[in-house]
Amino acid sequence: MPTPARGETDHFHDECGVFGVFGHPDAAALTALGLHALQHRGQEAAGIVAYDGEQFNEHRGMGLVGDNFGSPDIIGRLKGHSAIGHVRYATTGEVALRNVQPLFLECEVGGLAICHNGNLTNSYQLRRELVRRGSLFHTTSDTEVINHLIATSKQTTIVDRLVDALTQVEGAYSLGALSQEAVIGVRDPLGVRPLVVGTLADAWIIASETCALDIIGADFVRDVEPGEVVTADADGLHSYKPFGRKPERFCIFEYIYFARPDSVMEGRSVYEARKRIGQELARESSIDADVVVPVPDSGVPAAIGFSQEAGIPFELGIIRNHYVGRTFIEPTDQIRHLGVRLKHNANRHDLKGKRVILVDDSIVRGTTSTKIVDMVRNAGAREVHMRISSPPTTYPCFYGIATPDRDQLLASRYDIDAMARLIGVDSLAFISLAGLYRAMGIEERDPRAPRFCDACFSGDYPIPLIDADDGKVSVQLSLLAPA
Repeated sequence: MPTPARGETDHFHDECGVFGVFGHPDAAALTALGLHALQHRGQEAAGIVAYDGEQFNEHRGMGLVGDNFGSPDIIGRLKGHSAIGHVRYATTGEVALRNVQPLFLECEVGGLAICHNGNLTNSYQLRRELVRRGSLFHTTSDTEVINHLIATSKQTTIVDRLVDALTQVEGAYSLGALSQEAVIGVRDPLGVRPLVVGTLADAWIIASETCALDIIGADFVRDVEPGEVVTADADGLHSYKPFGRKPERFCIFEYIYFARPDSVMEGRSVYEARKRIGQELARESSIDADVVVPVPDSGVPAAIGFSQEAGIPFELGIIRNHYVGRTFIEPTDQIRHLGVRLKHNANRHDLKGKRVILVDDSIVRGTTSTKIVDMVRNAGAREVHMRISSPPTTYPCFYGIATPDRDQLLASRYDIDAMARLIGVDSLAFISLAGLYRAMGIEERDPRAPRFCDACFSGDYPIPLIDADDGKVSVQLSLLAPA
């Protein structure tokens, strides 16, 4: 049996991760290490493009970073003092080698390799217009739309052409690019997706998260600001702000689940933010129990915070098998029905006879939650209560997070009591949206100007959904479409 079709897994998937190096003799090797640290942001494919002063050298492949860049021969062929790389979980475009980034273009003013983390919400509209004007597309990725806009721009430099292209797109993106002279990083005007700058000796680094700086021993310099273009070249780092200022709307789900807990985003430790979310969740919905148990691994920091605030012992009542990959072969229906046990197993000693509070980061379809609860009950738990460190997810994301259609989201179809019955728990509670903001240090969410993008909870979409409104539904909008 092949890997389950896209969208059949019961968890959100982040979109992509980017990493770039300018000014280091081991640029490609450092980029491979950086992508290892960002592997959680995309497991479908990985790619690196390097520039050696004369030509661009590239390697792209399906699968994990280690599968593609574990060979010294491959890294040895990626010569150059500058490089960019990408890990992918597709939100638009089929799962195929032709869509693996970085994508390369050669235009009048030189070559450019480009990759991005996020999703464009008007890519179908732009694609139709470009095709009418004669553009020939080789991929189904929205990133190639940016390439064609760059190639057809009348501006005279690569950076100016890139800016010209981005003024025509709508969406959430953090972008990395490699030209013959520079490594370039860009964040969308609302700063929905993350991007940071670091240094390693005299080299400049861009990365989706600070954990990717840590793995190569680089120093964090700062976040790329919303709407900012940064270029690292032989003269240092340069900053441009061509898009004007808009109210920031950083994705709040980065703090709940997507980012690695050892990263720092927008000045906040992700790990500490998750603990604070767990503490706020306990203040809102604690209950008499014997043990707090995280659903590993994403539920661990919030469960620690919940345990500390509620004064209930924390135990690893569920153990995760870290060696089950996305391409695990499931040969028969009987084996396939074991489902969650491939990745999780109950620690019976800490569950039997106990009143258990399970802490997880979200509920999507509810299928995995149901299996987890059943496993905990079969291990002898006397009561099972579930607490979720995000508000109910009632709307899909169109900004680079792979979520199901709305009618596939459990919280959009049922109230909390009905969800509790379906999942099989004695009680169920989610953190409130107000509680989530308090955990972020914001006493009250201003509905006129929220600090974060929280559209998956509130339905408040800060960027126009042009393709969706035009009736053109992307793979991201209809994640159950065949790959």
